[in-house]
Amino acid sequence: MRILFIHPNYHSGGAEIAGNWPPAWAAYLSGALKAAGFPDIQFIDAMTHDIPDDRLREMIAASGADLVGTTAITPSIYTAERVLKMSKEVLPAAVTVLGGVHATFMYRQVLAEAPWIDAIVRGEGEEIITEFVRAVSEGRWPADRAAIRGLAYLDDGKVVATPAAPTVKNLDGIVADWAILDWSKYTYIPLGTRVAIPNMARGCPFTCSFCSQWKFWRDYRVRDPIKVVDEIETLMRDHDVGFFILADEEPTINRKKFIQFCEELIRRDLKILWGINTRVTDILRDEALLPLYRKAGLIHVSLGTEAAAQMKLDLFNKETTIEQNKRAIQLLRDAGIVVEAQFIVGLENETAETLEETYRMACDWKPDLANWSMYTPWPFSDLFKELGDKVEVFDYEKYNFVTPIMKPTAMERGELLDRVMNNYRRFYMKKAFFSYPWSGSGERRRYLLGCLKAFLKAGFERKFYDLGKVDYWGPQSRGKVDFHFDESRRRAADADVEWQPAASRKRAPKPAATAPEKVLACGGGTEQMADGG
Repeated sequence: MRILFIHPNYHSGGAEIAGNWPPAWAAYLSGALKAAGFPDIQFIDAMTHDIPDDRLREMIAASGADLVGTTAITPSIYTAERVLKMSKEVLPAAVTVLGGVHATFMYRQVLAEAPWIDAIVRGEGEEIITEFVRAVSEGRWPADRAAIRGLAYLDDGKVVATPAAPTVKNLDGIVADWAILDWSKYTYIPLGTRVAIPNMARGCPFTCSFCSQWKFWRDYRVRDPIKVVDEIETLMRDHDVGFFILADEEPTINRKKFIQFCEELIRRDLKILWGINTRVTDILRDEALLPLYRKAGLIHVSLGTEAAAQMKLDLFNKETTIEQNKRAIQLLRDAGIVVEAQFIVGLENETAETLEETYRMACDWKPDLANWSMYTPWPFSDLFKELGDKVEVFDYEKYNFVTPIMKPTAMERGELLDRVMNNYRRFYMKKAFFSYPWSGSGERRRYLLGCLKAFLKAGFERKFYDLGKVDYWGPQSRGKVDFHFDESRRRAADADVEWQPAASRKRAPKPAATAPEKVLACGGGTEQMADGG
C-alpha cells in the first residue's frame, strides 16, 4: 500500500515572510499510519519547494501511489483540488482524499466543484485516515465506505456524509513522524535556524463566532507538558530545530499546564527559544510569572489587541481597555520578551482616520513588532452567516489576511491597502533607525534585528502582502491595484455549509430580546480556565 501526501503549493505573502513552516499535519498523519502498519509513505511539500504543476504531475506519476492525500485551509482549497485532479489524471486507480478545516465544513461545495475527490476526511484525521487506509488496503473501498465515520463522498452524484468520528482522546499516544519532512528547508529567518510548530493542546474551551478552532477540534484537550517537551527535545536532537512556535491558539489559557511546560523546559536546560500567540488578559494575569516564561526560552509573544474601527462598530467584544493593552505590552518588554501587536483592519466602517489611529496606537503602546491583518471572516463561521450580503468576495484563494475581502464603505480596497502599507513603512522605519539597534544586547536584540531582516527581504522581493501579484508600487499605484478576484466564484448556499460541528458542543443560542451578538477578536476576551482545568 503506497501512500503519497502532498502539501499544496499556495503562497500569499503573509506568515511566510518569516520563513518556511513545516507542515505538521503530514508528520502526525504519517506517524499514526506507520504505527498502524502502513510504512510506505512519501511526502511532497510543494509549497516549501515551490514546485510548479508540470513538475508535480511528474512526481505524482513517479510515486506509483495507491492513495494520494492532501489538506487545505480556506485560501489553499483550490490548489488542493487541483493537486487531486492531477493525481486522478496520472494515477487513475489511485484513491484521492482531502482533509483540513475548509473541507470539513464546506464538503458539499468542495465535492460539487471537485468530483474527482474520492473522499473528504471531516475533522482531525489521525484515527479517520487510519480506518480509511485500512479499508483501501484490504480491498473494502468503496464498498464499506459508509461504515467509516467522519467521511464525506459522492455516491451517484449525491453527497453522503457519514456520522462524525469521535475526537482523539489520547493525544499523547500520537507520535509524529517528523523524519518525513525535509528539515533543511524549514528555516526561521529572524534567527537563521530550523523551526518547528508542535502543539500542546487542541481546540478551545470557548465558542467565539468568528473562530474555527473550537468547531474543528470540538473537544478541548491538553497534552502532558512533559510529553510536549519530550517531542521538542527530539526535534532538537534529531532534526537540529533551534526555534519553535506553539501551534495552540492560546497556550496560556490553561495556566497550570503552561507553567508545568515552562518548568520542564527550564529543568532540562534545553536553551531553545520559542514563541506563542496569546491574550492581553492572560499576560496581565501572569505578570509575576513572566520572568519564569522568559527563563524557559519564551522570546516572542503575539497579542491580539485592537482595531480602531472596533470603537465605532459593535462587531467585536471590547473586553480590554487601551490602558490594559499598553500595560501588557510594557510588561512583556520589561521581562525581555519581544512583543507583537496584532491589528485588525478592513472592517465595514474602516476609514483613513481609523487606520491612522491604529498607527498612533502602535506608536503609543511601543510594541516591538506590529502587524495589520485584513479582516477575513471564515466562510463556515457563524460570523460569516451573520454578515450576510456584506460579504461580496467568494474567491476563497484570497481569504489570506492580506487581501481586503470586506470593502469598507468609505474607501476603495486599493486605498485600504495603500494606507496599511503606509503604516508598515512608518512603523518599521522608526524601529530600524531608532529602536532595534539600541535594544540592548543578547537574544532580544538579535531577534529584533533578525525580524527586520525578514521584513526587508520580503519587501525587496515584493512577496510581502502579495504586493508583486497585485501590482502595488506605492501611493501612486493605489488606484490601479488589481486583486484578481475570481468573480465566477459564488457563495455556498447556507444549506450546503456545516455551520455547527456534527457531534460536539454548540454555541448557546442567543436570547431573543438581546442586542446582536458581539465577537471576540483573536486574543481578546476575559474568560479564564481554572488552574485544574
